[in-house]
Amino acid sequence: MTYRSIKALLVGLLLTLPVLPAAAAESAAEMISSFRLKHGEVRVTSDAVLNRIAQEQARAMATRARLDHEVAGSFSSRIAPSQAGRAAENIAYGYDTFERTLQQWIESSEHRKNLLLHNATRIGVASAHDEASHRTYWAMEIAGDYEPKPAKGRKGGPPTGERRVVAAVEAKGGASHKRSCHLKLLGLCL
Repeated sequence: MTYRSIKALLVGLLLTLPVLPAAAAESAAEMISSFRLKHGEVRVTSDAVLNRIAQEQARAMATRARLDHEVAGSFSSRIAPSQAGRAAENIAYGYDTFERTLQQWIESSEHRKNLLLHNATRIGVASAHDEASHRTYWAMEIAGDYEPKPAKGRKGGPPTGERRVVAAVEAKGGASHKRSCHLKLLGLCL
C-alpha cells in the first residue's frame, strides 16, 4: 500500500466514527429544549433514528467538503425512516462546538424557525470533521407528529400518505433559502 492509499483509508475510517457521542447528543437536546421552552415550545428528546440521519448527512458533507442539504440524498427521502409528519434540518460548518453552532442557528431567522418547529418532540444532532479543510460539519434533524389541517375546499385532513415536510434550511455567509414539500407521495416531494 502506498502512503496516499493508507492516508485515504485512515481519513475514511475517521469520518465513519461518530463524532458526537450519546452524552453529547443528549446535551444538545437539552440546549435546544431550553431554547424552545423559553419561546413557548415543548421539550425535545434525542432520537436514535434522527441521530443516525444527522450523522449520515454530516459525514457526507465532510467527505465531500460541501455544505449541502442534498449531498446525502433528498431531505424527504433521508427523513422518511423517522416516520415524522413534520420535520426540518439545519446544517452548518465552521464551529468546533455545538454551543457555537446552535448560537449561529439561533441568530439566523430561518434556522431559528426550524429550531422552534411547532410541536416537535424529537431531535438528532451530529457532526463530522473534514481533515483536509479542517472544517467541522453539523447536521440537526428535528421532527414531530403530523397535525392534520383541512385543505381549502375539503373537510378533514390530507389523504393517506400526504405529509407536510418543513424544508431544510442552510445559511452560507448570511444568505438563506427555504423549500417546502406540500405533498409527499411515494417518497416524492411535490
